[in-house]
Amino acid sequence: MPRKRLLISVAPMAELMKRAGAERVSDEAALALSETLMDIGMEIAKDAIKFAHHAGRKTIKRSDIELAKKNI
Repeated sequence: MPRKRLLISVAPMAELMKRAGAERVSDEAALALSETLMDIGMEIAKDAIKFAHHAGRKTIKRSDIELAKKNI
């Protein structure tokens, strides 16, 4: 299966896990978190777009993101 182009860099994912309490983080784990957060972010973005369009707007607002976040 071909890899997705990463929009979220791997290094910040390792830092995030370290701030969460991990002592060490493998490159594979950082990559997996990056891919997972991209998937989740894409779903939230798609739902937010639907909410904005339903409200008659083209602009995505914070409230659209917050509503979409509740659906995950």
